[in-house]
Amino acid sequence: MPVISAFSDTCRAPDDVLACYTRIRAATGLLCRPLAPEDCVVQSMPDASPAKWHLAHTSWFFEEFVLRRFAAQYRLFDERYSFLFNSYYQTVGPMHERPRRGLLSRPTVQEILAYRAHVDEHMHELLARRGEHAELADLTTLGLHHEQQHQELLLTDIKHLFSCNPLLPAYSETRAPPRRTSPPLTWHRFDGGLADIGFAGEGFCFDNEMPRHRVFLEPFELASRPVTNEEFREFVLDGGYRRATLWLSDGWTIVQHEGWRHPLYWNDSLDAEFTLSGLRELDPQAPVCHVSYYEADAFARWAEARLPTEQEWEAAAGAVPVSGNFADSAYLHPIPAAPPAKENASHALLQIFGDVWEWTASAYAPYPGYAPLPGALGEYNGKFMVNQLVLRGGSCATPPGHARASYRNFLQPAARWQFSGARLARSVR
Repeated sequence: MPVISAFSDTCRAPDDVLACYTRIRAATGLLCRPLAPEDCVVQSMPDASPAKWHLAHTSWFFEEFVLRRFAAQYRLFDERYSFLFNSYYQTVGPMHERPRRGLLSRPTVQEILAYRAHVDEHMHELLARRGEHAELADLTTLGLHHEQQHQELLLTDIKHLFSCNPLLPAYSETRAPPRRTSPPLTWHRFDGGLADIGFAGEGFCFDNEMPRHRVFLEPFELASRPVTNEEFREFVLDGGYRRATLWLSDGWTIVQHEGWRHPLYWNDSLDAEFTLSGLRELDPQAPVCHVSYYEADAFARWAEARLPTEQEWEAAAGAVPVSGNFADSAYLHPIPAAPPAKENASHALLQIFGDVWEWTASAYAPYPGYAPLPGALGEYNGKFMVNQLVLRGGSCATPPGHARASYRNFLQPAARWQFSGARLARSVR
C-alpha cells in the first residue's frame, strides 16, 4: 500500500528543514504512484485541479517564493510555468484560468516530474548551504505546509474525478475499516466565559490563526462524536431534502437546482458510497462525510440542535490531544468511533481530530488585529475572508502533523467534495 509509506514521517520541530523538505516532497510523489498519466491530466470540476497541476503548482511555490529570492544563480526551469502554475497570486502576475486547468495536456506529466526534480535539486543545494537562515527556513516551512494542503486536495480531487467515471475505479487499495458500533451520542457541557482563541506555543501556524485573542462564550453543549451515516440516513428518509423549513434559503435553492437527495457519493438506495477504494457498502456507524454546510445545518435543525461556532469548537478541543484517523492511518475514509478510554469515559470528545472536517457556524473572518503576511504571500489567506465558512479538526485525508486546535480550514457553504461532516452543538438555557 503506497499510501501508508507516503505518510510514514511528518515534519516535526526538532528536524532540520532539509529533512522535512525531503520527506514531504517525496510523500506527494508517492501519493501519485497509483495514478496513470491519463488520471493526472483530467479536471472534473472548477473547484478541483488535475493531479499534474498540483505537482507543478507546489513546485512553482518554492521556485517563486524561495529560489528566486535566496538562490542568486537560480534560473527558471521554464518561464512559461509562471503563468501556467500560479494559482491566485495577482501580485506575482497573470495566471491560467482555474476552470481550464484540465485543458493543459502540455507540459506532459514527465515534463512536470522533471520540473519537480529541478526544483528539488536546487532547494536541496540551497537548504544544505543556508538552511539555518531564519527567513529562508520560515518560507520553506510555509511552502511545506502549503504542499501538505495540496496532498489532501490531490486525494479529494482524484476521488471526485474517479466518481465521475462510469467504471468507478479505485484510486488504491486501502486499509480495511474496523467493524464496530459507534458509541451512543452524549452531550458534554462547557460553562463558557472568557476563552483564549488562536495559536499559542512554539512551531508553525498560518497567519489566519493569529493573533491570539479573548472571546466570551455563553454556556453550550457539544456532541461527543460527529453525526454518523445512520443518523444522517434517518434525516434523508424523513424527507429532510424535501422540507424547505429545514434549510437556509440559499441552501434550499441549491437543493432544488442541483437535485440533491443525499450526501455526495452515496447511491440512491442509501446503502453504498463511492470511496477512494471504489464503491463499497455504506457503514452506518462511520461519520457522515461529503456534506455541504447547508446539509449539515439542515440536519442540525432537524435534530433540534445547531452547529457550533468555531470559538466553541476550539475552546472544547483545546485540551484534547491531537490524534486520530489521519491520512497515515491508510483508511482514507472515516471510520466508526472507538469507545472512550475508561479514564475519560465521562467527558471524552471522540474524533474531534481526523476522520471529517467539522463545519462550524462561523464565517471565515479575520481575528481582531489580524495582519496578513507582507508582499505576495499576504494573498495566501486574507483575501478569502468573505463568503466562506470555517471547518475544524482535519480529516482522514489530512497529513499527520498538519492538524491542531487552532487550525482554520474554510470552504464555500455549498462545497461537498472535501471530507466534511458535522458535530452538533446546543445552547444551554
